Amino acid sequence: MHLDSKMQQCVENCLRCYSVCLSTAMNHCLEAGGEHTEPQHFRLMMACAEICRTSAHFMLIASRHHPHVCRECAEICGECAADCERIGDMAECADACRKCAETCRHMACT
Repeated sequence: MHLDSKMQQCVENCLRCYSVCLSTAMNHCLEAGGEHTEPQHFRLMMACAEICRTSAHFMLIASRHHPHVCRECAEICGECAADCERIGDMAECADACRKCAETCRHMACT
C-alpha cells in the first residue's frame, strides 16, 4: 500500500509528536519538577504520546478505523499543546502537538 502525501505527512507528524512528548516528559519535565510533574499534566503527555503512536500505526496498516483514532488524537494533542503552553518552557512539545493535531483533524475527515 502506498500512502498519499497528506497521510504520509500526518504519519510523520504523529511520530514526531510521539517522540517529542515522550522525551520531553521523561527528561525535561521530570528534571524540572513542579507543575511539569503534576499528575494531570504528566498523564496528558503520556496519553498524547501514546495516541500519536497509535494513530500513526493505524494509518500505516491502512485500518479503516484511522479516521476516528485521528479525531481523538487531534483532540488530545490540542489539549496537550495548551497545557504545555500554560506551564511554559515547552515550546517544542506544544508545536509538535499543534502540527499533529492539524494533520490529524484533516485525516479524521477522510
